[in-house]
Amino acid sequence: MRAMGETGGIGVAVIVVSDAVYEGRRRDVSGEKAARLFEEAGYRVVYRSVVPNNPRHIYGAVHEAAAKAGFILAIGGTGPSPRDITVDVVEKLAWRHLPGFGELFRRLTYEREGVKAIYTRAELYLVSSTPVAVIPGAPGAVELALKEILLDAIPHLVEEAARIEGPHGGRGGH
Repeated sequence: MRAMGETGGIGVAVIVVSDAVYEGRRRDVSGEKAARLFEEAGYRVVYRSVVPNNPRHIYGAVHEAAAKAGFILAIGGTGPSPRDITVDVVEKLAWRHLPGFGELFRRLTYEREGVKAIYTRAELYLVSSTPVAVIPGAPGAVELALKEILLDAIPHLVEEAARIEGPHGGRGGH
């Protein structure tokens, strides 16, 4: 894991997409876990929201978060159910898809849980210059995505997403 200073104090957003959490029928375990993991790694959680599985609400939360944060984590809405629409909404907002995250997430999920990995549509997009990762709502998926992939990748990802011209920052190859 990186030293605290290596995150550069990057502001992150956590958006939970869940009808049950939004309606108060379930506690927000995954959003709480994500916020805690971000803070322990030296990131600043500058935006948190819980929205229902509704395109208008997801769209609004992503736009509001993008105005405040350098990185957005959207939790929930990645499965095969017709109500799982987070990936679809974010994909429509994005100008670029970065498929490596979803591929790696599914591979790591397969190593841990077998064929269950085919049910997830976890992905990473750029909405304007803000990276947006969409991951499953399970607490284990949050831990996998953050600890195994994103916490170390976010600083360079944020830097590259914002860089229009000029040299690379030197934090890793492509």
